[in-house]
Amino acid sequence: MDVKIHGLLPAPLALPVSREGRPEKQDKASQTGSFREVLRREMDGGRLKLSAHAEKRLRERNITLNDADMEKISRAVSLAASKGVRNSLVIYHDLALVTSIQNRTVVTALDRHSESGRVFTNIDGAIIVE
Repeated sequence: MDVKIHGLLPAPLALPVSREGRPEKQDKASQTGSFREVLRREMDGGRLKLSAHAEKRLRERNITLNDADMEKISRAVSLAASKGVRNSLVIYHDLALVTSIQNRTVVTALDRHSESGRVFTNIDGAIIVE
């Protein structure tokens, strides 16, 4: 008797195979990104960064942010992250900083006396830092 059963059993699971023909194990690091990406995130330690564009804008406007300023802004970014914000406007004294919360990066910076428009788009949160 030749019995064929189709559709009752799940399809076999395809795993990557090593050179020796054994299935390779996928660890948590490979699921969350490459080793280089994981290492970079760990080495940064959650430090707030300035994009090249933001650095240029701050330089053009003769604005310097010291370590204490960056620490206050960084705490605000961490607070925004805890609330689920992805892109935020951070108001710090006379500065408006558009920030990528996920990347912990200040994308651009405007001061109160900036001649460009004061319309901010693509943000889903705002923080006023005292």
